[in-house]
Amino acid sequence: MRKAMVLFACLFAGAVWASEQHGGESGTAAAGEHGYAKEDKDAEGDDVAGYILHHVADSNEYEFEIPLSHNHISIHLPRILIPLHEGACTPVADPHGGHGEVYPGVGAGCLDLSITKHTVMMWLAALLLIGSILIWSNRDKTKLVPRGAGANLFEMLVLFVRDELAIKNIGKEEGPRFVPYLLTAFFFILFMNLLGLFPWMATATGNIAVTCGLAVCTFFVTQLAGIRAAGLGGYLKHLTGGVAPWLWPIMIPVEFLGLFTKPFALTIRLFANMLAGHIVIFFLLGLIFMLRSPAVALVSVPFAFGIYLLELFVAFVQAYVFTMLSALFIGMSVAMGHHHDDHHEGGASHDHGKAHHVG
Repeated sequence: MRKAMVLFACLFAGAVWASEQHGGESGTAAAGEHGYAKEDKDAEGDDVAGYILHHVADSNEYEFEIPLSHNHISIHLPRILIPLHEGACTPVADPHGGHGEVYPGVGAGCLDLSITKHTVMMWLAALLLIGSILIWSNRDKTKLVPRGAGANLFEMLVLFVRDELAIKNIGKEEGPRFVPYLLTAFFFILFMNLLGLFPWMATATGNIAVTCGLAVCTFFVTQLAGIRAAGLGGYLKHLTGGVAPWLWPIMIPVEFLGLFTKPFALTIRLFANMLAGHIVIFFLLGLIFMLRSPAVALVSVPFAFGIYLLELFVAFVQAYVFTMLSALFIGMSVAMGHHHDDHHEGGASHDHGKAHHVG
C-alpha cells in the first residue's frame, strides 16, 4: 500500500510538473507579448474553489473531463419546464451578474422537472439496486445456501438490516413488515454514495434535495406506522403529550414540531457528511495549484488518497446510519401505539419514556 501511494504521488507530481513547465513557457511567451501571465496564474489559483463547487453542484450538463488536458465532453441533459401560467418559464438575465440566462423558479410559476446530473446518478443507483436483486437473489428455492461471493455478501447485508436494524428497533412482530423499505433505503443510499467515488460520476446524496426526499419517505412511513399501531384517534391524542387540557396549546405545537426534527436530522446528516468528504479531497488536490508548487503533491496526494479510502468506509456508514435512524423512528412510532393500547387497558399514566421503549 505504501509503495502504491508513493508511486501514485510521484506520477501525479510528474504530471503536474510537466503541466507547470508547459504553462510556464507559454505564460512567459504570453507575458512578453501581452503581459498577462501573472494575472492568468492568479486566476488559475483562485479558480480552485470554483472548480470544487462546480464539481459537487448539480447541473443540467454532464461533463466528461479528459485527464491531463483542458478538454472535456459535455452532454446537455433534457430540460423539462412546466409553466404554471403563461410566460412563467421565460428565461431572464442572471440576477447574480453571471453570463447567460436563468429560468425562474417554482415561486415565479415555473415548475422545473429537468433531468440533471444527480438525477442520472439516482437512475444508475436504482438500476444497480434492481440488478443486484435479480443477480444475487436466491430464485431457486431448492438451494438454501447462496453461492458466490456476491450472493453471500448481499445476503449478509440483507440479514444485517433485517436482524440488527429492523427487528431490534421495531420489534419481532412489526419489524419484518418494514424490512422491504429499510432494505430499499439502505442499498439505494449505498449505491449513490459509492457511485461518487468513481471517475466521471457524482454523489447524488451530496444534494440536499435528494436527502430531503429520502427523509420525507421515512417521515411518511413513520407517521403511517404510528397511525396503524395506535389508530387515528390515538395518534392525534399522543400529540397532546398526555398533559392536562389547559396545557394543550403549549404541548401540541411542541409535539408537532418534534415530528419534523427527525426528518430534518436525517436530511442534514447525510447531505453534510457526503458533501464534506468530497470537498476535502478536492481541496487537498487543489493545494497543488493554490500553492503553485509540484512538491506539495508529495504530501497532498497521499492525504487525498487516505481520505478517498475513508470515503469508501463513510459510504457504508452513512447508509447504515440513515437506515438505523429510520428504523429507530419507526420503532418509536410503533411503540407509541402499543403504549396507547396499554394505557387504555391498564389505566396507566401517559409516559413518553415508556412509550418510546421498544421491546
